[in-house]
Amino acid sequence: MTQDKIISAVAAGAQVRAFACTTREMVERCRQIHNSSPVITAAMGRMLSAACMMGSMMKGERDRLTLQIAGDGPAGTLTVTADSAARVKACADQYQVIVPAKPNGKLDVSGAIGAGSLTVIRDLGLKEPYSGSVPLQTGEIAEDLTYYFAASEQTPSSVGLGVLMNKDNTVRRAGGFILQLMPFASDETIELLEQNLQKIPSVTEMLEEQEDPEAMLRRVLEGMEMEITGSRETVYHCDCSRPRLERVLVSLGEKELGGLIAEGREVEIGCQFCGSQYIFTIPQLQHLLKESRH
Repeated sequence: MTQDKIISAVAAGAQVRAFACTTREMVERCRQIHNSSPVITAAMGRMLSAACMMGSMMKGERDRLTLQIAGDGPAGTLTVTADSAARVKACADQYQVIVPAKPNGKLDVSGAIGAGSLTVIRDLGLKEPYSGSVPLQTGEIAEDLTYYFAASEQTPSSVGLGVLMNKDNTVRRAGGFILQLMPFASDETIELLEQNLQKIPSVTEMLEEQEDPEAMLRRVLEGMEMEITGSRETVYHCDCSRPRLERVLVSLGEKELGGLIAEGREVEIGCQFCGSQYIFTIPQLQHLLKESRH
């Protein structure tokens, strides 16, 4: 089993910063948790790859990133969150979407998503999280993120993402890259990068040849001196817990908690990201009600 990882690099004398990841285990874990159809697995997988790289760009230990795509297609809304340790989790409105494949046989992610918006929320521990939203350009996710970086963060970027499924609907390959031009990048560097991007195969084709993020970056940055600046593991990880849900219940206040107790039934709360179920009995709710009064 290959461990999922992210590498970061700079190239052309730091005119370009780059990230690449392999995420097959994480995307397969997500598929198993949600029992998702191939097209939803592909959509969530692309978002997970993007989010783990974007999460790894954050510095603070408590920093959080949320990627959300809300479309008018059958998939509805898809949400992925990441932290600065590149731990990610995902959920969707609908997991069993089936849409016809494209003429080339590939999964029609844009058909499942439809028209809508891409929102990126960065919670950096300030009073208000930073939020940017752009209209979806294609629904293919990589192109939409490329547009987001340019339009919302004024950072010329190129994003490549891919998920390849096996015949039994398990995940065969998953990963991607993000390239960002620094403000001082020369015309020559920009031109070389554009030429490289036009001639490289798809992310999944590169991963089929060699499942290694460094090899993928070396192809994308061919002709530029590249220096690896970091490497880290990335995993599907849900941080839900009973104490966290207890705090949520206490935050409902006396009236709401009292109402739940008056109904005389235990409360069952399911986590939308990992499927864990938490049951709170009436005595436990009564204990939380006492706490809420202090």
